[in-house]
Amino acid sequence: MAAGKDPLPPYFNIDPAEAARKLSDPIDTARFAKAAAFATKGREDLARRGYAPDGKKRLRRFSTWEVCRYLIPVAPAHFRRVLKKNPDLPQGTGEGNSKWFTLEEVLTLRRYFAAEGASDREYLPWRPEGLPAKIIAVSNFKGGTSKTTTTAHLAMSAALDGYKVLVIDLDSQGSLTSIMGGTVEDEWSTAFPLLAKDYALALEEENRVRAAAGEPPLPFDETLTEALGVSPRNLIQKTHWPNIDLLGAQLNLYWAEFQIPVWRMGLRSWPLWDALGNALANERVLYDYDIVFIDTPPALGYLTINALAAADILLVPLGASFLEFDSTGRFFDMLYSTFASVEEGENAARRRAGLPEIKFEWDAVRAIITRFDAAQQTDLANVIQAYFGDFMTTFRQDMTAMVGQAGEQVNGIYEADYRDFNRDTYVRGRETFDRTWAEVKELILGTWWRDLQLMEQDEEDRGHQHGQAQEA
Repeated sequence: MAAGKDPLPPYFNIDPAEAARKLSDPIDTARFAKAAAFATKGREDLARRGYAPDGKKRLRRFSTWEVCRYLIPVAPAHFRRVLKKNPDLPQGTGEGNSKWFTLEEVLTLRRYFAAEGASDREYLPWRPEGLPAKIIAVSNFKGGTSKTTTTAHLAMSAALDGYKVLVIDLDSQGSLTSIMGGTVEDEWSTAFPLLAKDYALALEEENRVRAAAGEPPLPFDETLTEALGVSPRNLIQKTHWPNIDLLGAQLNLYWAEFQIPVWRMGLRSWPLWDALGNALANERVLYDYDIVFIDTPPALGYLTINALAAADILLVPLGASFLEFDSTGRFFDMLYSTFASVEEGENAARRRAGLPEIKFEWDAVRAIITRFDAAQQTDLANVIQAYFGDFMTTFRQDMTAMVGQAGEQVNGIYEADYRDFNRDTYVRGRETFDRTWAEVKELILGTWWRDLQLMEQDEEDRGHQHGQAQEA
């Protein structure tokens, strides 16, 4: 090459013969199985980075500094005085003033301060009695929007705030299940049998009607018979968080995307979109928890439709980029098309039968900007905010170094020990998720409050009607 000339780009002068010599033999389907086996082994090895030597996940302890700053609103000096005065309370481990507490111990201390502490402090989060858990679906049909990360961190935020949480993984990739340390053997340990059970119950009812009319029954196979014996509580597993339970996922859950339309063809009257919601409501699982978070697949398939139909609140994560903004707009368009089509089709039949019409509604919908870089993305984020308006959260979830480091350990940032970071880095990393949780919590509390007012108004109306009936 002559002196002073720039080298050619690497895509020039590629020798075809040399390129051919670098190729392996043609790839057959068995090679995919080998690659999958290697990936499974690697996935397990990487996941175990966040595990204890016995192969189980453990939630770390929380220091007095963290407890008093983030978990229980009490001054450290007063906190220590209370523990010294009440030796029956959890005392933590460690020497001197440097005490460390499990989350179970923190929850016990929360309850103590709620009963004995200052009346103007929020030691336990508000949750109205007599109302079911709020269901929050986190969804977008574009991958890479931090959907699973957002779901996991919101669940952890709620748990640290004192709520009892159920997380449901509907993504057959099972990433949320890995973060929560879950073990799922096959599709019968996922949401699949709950969907099958809902169809089986609808089929049983149809066959009773057919029998009364002297018509032959519709076929009822072994899968449906087995599904009838399944309860959500048989499938839900404990996690390393004392107040987070998991309904996990694994690859075979994807089979539901093929099976659901087959069931629907067998019984056109089956409302397939209600299957998951029915499973949670009919067996009163929603009264076992305060909040349910559902992580959905990156597609608007039948599993996602079930999650959205069951949800009270829909959260849609997206990055501050044109492609993610464009994709999210198309996602909203598909939501409209899908659910409006269901309403139109179902209500036409219901009107003919003299039945009340159905209507899909959500308490709130919010898009959340994730992985936000204020130095480069503020202008586009402002544009997105302007177009989506009240669908947007006001806070944008920053990308911090702490998020990346926690991800390498297959952990949430709340599971990371702050001593592994600079204290300021930890505080900034926490703040971005704490502020996201604050906005979501405000939605939850507001919708609960509205539900409570409606419930009290209904009870008042019924009492008034009962009094009028007695007078008559």
